[in-house]
Amino acid sequence: MKRINPSLAAFLFLMWSFSSVFANYNSISSGWKAGVSKAIITPGESMWMAGYASRNRPSEGKIVDLWAKALALQDANGKIAVLVTTDLIGFRGSYMSGRIKKRLKELYDLSDDRVILSSSHTHTGPELMVDPEDYLYDDNLTGEHSAEQREKIIRYSEIVEDKIVDIVGKALSSLQPAKVYSGQGVTRFAVNRRLHRSKTTVNELSKELEGPYDHSVPVFKITNSAGELLTVVFGYACHNTTLGIYKFSGDYAGFAQIQLEKDYPGVTAMYFAGTGADQNPLPRSTVSYAIQYGKTLAAAVEAVINEPMKELSSVLSTTFSKVELGFANPVPTKEELTKMINEASIPDYLIHRAKVLRSKLEKGKQLITSYPYPIQFWKIGEQNMAILGSEVVVDYSIRLKQIFGEDLFVMAYANEVIGYIPSTRVLSEGDYEGSRSAIFTTPWAPDIEMKIIMEVIKLEKEAQREMNAN
Repeated sequence: MKRINPSLAAFLFLMWSFSSVFANYNSISSGWKAGVSKAIITPGESMWMAGYASRNRPSEGKIVDLWAKALALQDANGKIAVLVTTDLIGFRGSYMSGRIKKRLKELYDLSDDRVILSSSHTHTGPELMVDPEDYLYDDNLTGEHSAEQREKIIRYSEIVEDKIVDIVGKALSSLQPAKVYSGQGVTRFAVNRRLHRSKTTVNELSKELEGPYDHSVPVFKITNSAGELLTVVFGYACHNTTLGIYKFSGDYAGFAQIQLEKDYPGVTAMYFAGTGADQNPLPRSTVSYAIQYGKTLAAAVEAVINEPMKELSSVLSTTFSKVELGFANPVPTKEELTKMINEASIPDYLIHRAKVLRSKLEKGKQLITSYPYPIQFWKIGEQNMAILGSEVVVDYSIRLKQIFGEDLFVMAYANEVIGYIPSTRVLSEGDYEGSRSAIFTTPWAPDIEMKIIMEVIKLEKEAQREMNAN
């Protein structure tokens, strides 16, 4: 029997090892499947609009349609996660988002960690229902049309629920081989509104503006196996508040998606809001500005997707938790609320909130002493993504990028929106974004930023352990 040369045997074994590793890497890097679906969610009738407590009448038509869109991703191991984006103010509290997620779990076995319900936070969208017992209920529906408008809000919200569940199912049923890429661009129309108010002149805006701000534009690109563009997902840290009119629109975020879908026919463009709670598009207040900012943002996205991007390995890791956020002061008593209700200088919508809180106390119910705040962390291949609920100020994006690197994607307004989430700095400064919490009579506790950041760090470690196990 002829003996094999030991050196040749070692060489052949080494080549086999390399080929196995390469084959495994190739499987992971190109093993994605993706599916996408969308539906128009523009109300079919005039109804109350969200975003501004000063609104005093229902909507008066539309500028452009509102959309809900779903992207389903499946990795090489068969794990599935879904991102839903909407041209809505946000799911107020956990009531409506909880109903949607419950149905997604029952129908498609999607757990909370594998679903993101994102809102663009447009202020020219419809109001959404919340828990009738919730302290946030019907902030500005205090006029003679309250009952009629509540019924419209409930009907519309149920339609939106059904459409979101439907498009998630269609996205899952349309999964096809895909490749996923990530990258970042930049655009600069977001202005720190705590330092530069809406009346800032165009001449002032042409100068170097004070921060902080985050002008990055995070971008995901999804192509089919032939390299044809299927979906673009992008974000920006700026309040979606160019407009305050009585016509429905997705504001600048909606116009950015429209522009991208016009430039790339057949492609679905999806927007998520970043940590822009203290950032405004300035100047603003005209449709022309909203269109301009939409085109500017779309151009930033196109600059990214038209250049080489980082291809992401087909490994998906998702985590979710809720951290209890406390308040700086005790919750109000019935007597304190009554005093507020009778105070002439208190705005009507705050008086209404005080009445709701007092009614709960009169029924023998307790007011919350902390709020369970939702946080997610996704790893899409090599791309990290922190997902935060509510209206988060830009300091969080800056701090998290210091921890996880500048290529981190940060999403806010996800899953539920219950008000502003200030940083330690903003909390100490007070003012609009720093003086409120889930209970409007008291700010958040001083440890809010530390709790959120530590929870994100914990979730990232959990996500990394899951990824390592794969």
